Amino acid sequence: MPSLKEFRVRIASVQSTKKITSAMKMVAASKLRRAQEAAEAARPYAERMERMLGNLAGAAQGRADALPLLAGTGKDDVHLIVVMTANRGLAGGFNSNIIRSARGLVRELLERGKTVKILAVGRKGRDAMRRDYRDLIVGEMIEFGKKTAVFSEAQDVATKVVDMFNAGAFDVATMVYARFKSAITQVVTRQQLIPFPVPQATGGSADAVVYNYEPSDQEILAELLPRNLAIQIFRAQLENGASFFGAQMAAMDSATRNAGEMINKLTLNYNRQRQAMITKELIEIISGAEAI
Repeated sequence: MPSLKEFRVRIASVQSTKKITSAMKMVAASKLRRAQEAAEAARPYAERMERMLGNLAGAAQGRADALPLLAGTGKDDVHLIVVMTANRGLAGGFNSNIIRSARGLVRELLERGKTVKILAVGRKGRDAMRRDYRDLIVGEMIEFGKKTAVFSEAQDVATKVVDMFNAGAFDVATMVYARFKSAITQVVTRQQLIPFPVPQATGGSADAVVYNYEPSDQEILAELLPRNLAIQIFRAQLENGASFFGAQMAAMDSATRNAGEMINKLTLNYNRQRQAMITKELIEIISGAEAI
């Protein structure tokens, strides 16, 4: 049985930990509100950009002059997986869920005989994927979103992906990130970036809306497809940010409650030990007095 001093030291240590987790929970809650607003504000623009490009891509699909970002290489042999995680931990299963989904995708592709390449965006994803698939990592961007989400960083990632595609480094690119749903729920999402996924209902549906574009649809696609890639990456960055703070707030709330329960349990054991020592001393005093 630990001594009273050891109990006091452990109680003080857990109390300090509780103060830290409580403070981290409050910080995450304050940052979550701003991150959630930013993620929700970015969704309409990104979704309508996809919808408009889907209409354009549906009309251009199958044409001989279709752009490479739209038509792809015509093959499905080499896959690039963009794994987007946070640079920090202490956020429950946020990072591990994204990494688990990315690992599952890598295994699926390797089992089908595909060649897989990994672009790690975020320190946690880089470190985790290195342990299992070090040889598959072709790039890492661990400074991405280190302080706050900025569009220029998303453009840098998009430029790197497009440059790799133009160099013939891969055929299909897929991004893995966490979509924010609520403070306690984040949905791991796999989104195909290249070639641009054309909605099935857009291509040949009878009720599809027909638009006339000026300049031509090919010129518009040539300008907007690379921009849309950066927008989708930026949207994923915002979704990841909100998901991270939501997961961290929930994790720190759970840690704070667990610390409180541990303090109560240690305090109870401390009082029992103290009472036992007092009872023992009284028995010794009484026994000594009777012996005299």
